[in-house]
Amino acid sequence: MNIRTDTASAPTIDGRGLAAAVGAFTIWGLLPIYLRQLQAVPVLQLTSHRLIWGCLFALGWLALRRELSHVWAALANPKVRWRLCASAAFISINWIAYVYGIASHRVVETSLGYFINPLVNVTLGVLVLSERLNRAQWTAVAIAAAGVSYLAWTAGHPPWISLTLAFSFGLYGLVRKLVQVDALAGFAAETLLVLPLGIGYLIWCEIAGIGVATQAGLGTNLMLMLGGPITAIPLVLFSFGARRIPYSTIGLLQYIAPTMQFLLAILLFNEPFGGPRAVGFALIWTALAIYAVDGVWRSRKALR
Repeated sequence: MNIRTDTASAPTIDGRGLAAAVGAFTIWGLLPIYLRQLQAVPVLQLTSHRLIWGCLFALGWLALRRELSHVWAALANPKVRWRLCASAAFISINWIAYVYGIASHRVVETSLGYFINPLVNVTLGVLVLSERLNRAQWTAVAIAAAGVSYLAWTAGHPPWISLTLAFSFGLYGLVRKLVQVDALAGFAAETLLVLPLGIGYLIWCEIAGIGVATQAGLGTNLMLMLGGPITAIPLVLFSFGARRIPYSTIGLLQYIAPTMQFLLAILLFNEPFGGPRAVGFALIWTALAIYAVDGVWRSRKALR
């Protein structure tokens, strides 16, 4: 007698992929603690160090894996090279805005940027990739826009740090989506393209007598070097996880980082939160809940 079971067809999640994705978002969530240790370093110098050490770490990692040829192949293609120049510009803007937000004690605003980012991605998909939204997604975008507008109205100005982070990372992701390059090789290539700017700026700082590298102690320089793996490792973990677990799961896991940043801002850094700011965040969290529930529902419907 044949007994039919449906358990074999049930979707499973790769444990290593899930752990890698959670690890990536956790590192990004804890990043403000690292940056706070370097708040005495000027924003552009810290960003330049992050760029340089991140590039060197990625190139070294690729050399150990004997995959440096992927970087040269990407840079040899003019179309890919120009797109990587664009992605390098967007991620540089993102890094500068993020470091500035942490240094100016506005971690709540930085977390808001990454709460908004998924809905910015949806909007870019409609405007650039001609994707269509369903009613729930349009509702989520409208409520999030209302939340941002309310925050801008009550503060007397738009939340520039949040919007810069959301749109720069959204545009970065859009460009990288259109470039067929592996995550680590693409990161190495795009940072290599702007590496001369970072090195040149740090040399100018040293000549002008404001450079941190020669004036700070060994501990600060080691912390700056640590920015290399801290920048590259979560990107590789994210890429590893994204290839092994459903993208809908990635969509839900991405809220780990801004949630951790938000909790750090309130519980560890004692940033103010309440009143109009709480109302604005509540609207945006409502929008994210609608978006997340809709994504899970559509994913399960597709599996059935």
